[in-house]
Amino acid sequence: MTSNAATPAAYIQEIEDDNRRAAFEQLRETVLGNLPDGFEEAMSYGMIGYVVPHRLYPAGYHCDPKLPLPFVTIAAQKNFIALYHMGIYAIPELLEWFVSEYPKHCKAKLDMGKSCIRFKKIGDIPLELIGLLMQKITMDTWIAVYETNYKR
Repeated sequence: MTSNAATPAAYIQEIEDDNRRAAFEQLRETVLGNLPDGFEEAMSYGMIGYVVPHRLYPAGYHCDPKLPLPFVTIAAQKNFIALYHMGIYAIPELLEWFVSEYPKHCKAKLDMGKSCIRFKKIGDIPLELIGLLMQKITMDTWIAVYETNYKR
């Protein structure tokens, strides 16, 4: 679901199913509770994002420098809840770690794209693992990885 909500709270209120909303709120709380210093929550691409704010990284995102540098986004899509983690996309060792740890935390098969982790059943969101994933990359490390891999 891409939203026009101006705030994370408004985005969450748009989730019609109470059970999905509760699961999404747990995911958000897990991300916020494990978010390294410097990153901030913001609306990003019609979803709830966790970004490096312009005051800490004035160059912004290379695709649109008016936007802050994205790191993680969470979304309540039509058929799943998603976590988009740019570190998994950019750091092969982090992807390998996540893929190897996932079965230890969740019985469901991993449903994943390049940076997108999809949870089709709300009971299959491995919150503990997501908390660990969030702690793996500091803001300074993310900026360095971004500048090495993406910035032109």
